Formats: sequence, structure tokens, C-alpha cells
Amino acid sequence: MFTGIIEDIGIVSNLKEELDNLHISIKSNITTELKIDQSVAHNGVCLTVVNINNDEYTVTAIKETLDKTSLNTLKLNDKVNLERAMKLGDRLDGHIVQGHVDQTATCTNIEEANGSWIFTFTYDTSLNNITIEKGSITINGTSLTVVNSKKDSFSVAIIPYTYEHTNFNTFKAGTIVNLEFDVLGKYVAKLVDLNKEN
Repeated sequence: MFTGIIEDIGIVSNLKEELDNLHISIKSNITTELKIDQSVAHNGVCLTVVNINNDEYTVTAIKETLDKTSLNTLKLNDKVNLERAMKLGDRLDGHIVQGHVDQTATCTNIEEANGSWIFTFTYDTSLNNITIEKGSITINGTSLTVVNSKKDSFSVAIIPYTYEHTNFNTFKAGTIVNLEFDVLGKYVAKLVDLNKEN
């Protein structure tokens, strides 16, 4: 389990395809604190550390992960939001994040707003995921609050600290991002669907 509070921005140092898998090597300031088999969220995708070499570590994404997330768009030197799994007893500074991406979204607009930024995203509603204003959303592993919710789009406000310490500063119109919707909201939506069936 994660909190959506980004610890570091890693840099993609190597990408190696092997059959349907993609081995992703990352250079990061937290590499020396990692160990083999540890879970780390990469742009919100929980992956297992399989190798460590000095300041670089490697994780493997399987075909299903590549098909359902934006990891298949990674290029050398891309910035990746990183968060290690939370420790039992830690403060939950963001919200409950599982590291299981629900779907991707596309950034459609970035607007400066007197010291902050408003990012707008659109997503496919056929998967029945929803946002609500003032509700939680995870974008590329970052815990955020929805400020404007519509049927197939939503916006979030990004403060300067978040802009500087995540890969939001690399986004532009057309950037594909990973979304994890609020787990509590997903349970409520499922219960509503079940009640409709009965």
C-alpha cells in the first residue's frame, strides 16, 4: 500500500524488452535504500525490484501492465515518480493508494493560475470509473484532490512544491498518465451496480 506522496523522481537509464516483458532500469537517490523483492510505485504502478547496481535498480513490467498503463510510453531519460510502500504505523499523508492503475488518461490542458497550475485530463468512461469534486485521485502515483469533475474529465490544482518534486513539470497537452481512482469510491460504485442488478 502507498500514500501517493512522491519520494523521489527517478530517471529511466535503460529499457530492455524480453519477450512480452519490459525491464526498466532507474537511477534514483533512493536506490541505496532499496532491496531485492521490495515494492516501489513507478508513476503509480507497483513493481518489484529485481536487481540493484550502485545507484541504478531494475524492475520488470509484464504485458498486462504495459497494456493497461503508460509505462509502455517510457523513453530513456524520462522522469518517473517514485514511492516505496508505506511502513506500518506511518502517517497517511495522502490517501490509500494500492499501486494498481485503473486506466490511463490524457492531459488536455495546463493553465497557470497565480502561482499554481490547473491540469485537466480526459479519460474513457466505459470502465465506469468516476471522479467527484473534492474527492481523491492518484495521477502518476501522486495523491491529489479533484477540483472540477465532469462525466469524462476532471481537473486538479498543482502547487509549486508538487510541480517541482514530481514529473508534472514534464506534462504537456497529449501526455498520457496513469490513474488510480479512490478505492472507497470504487467500492461504493460497485455496490450501486450490484443494487441495480437486484
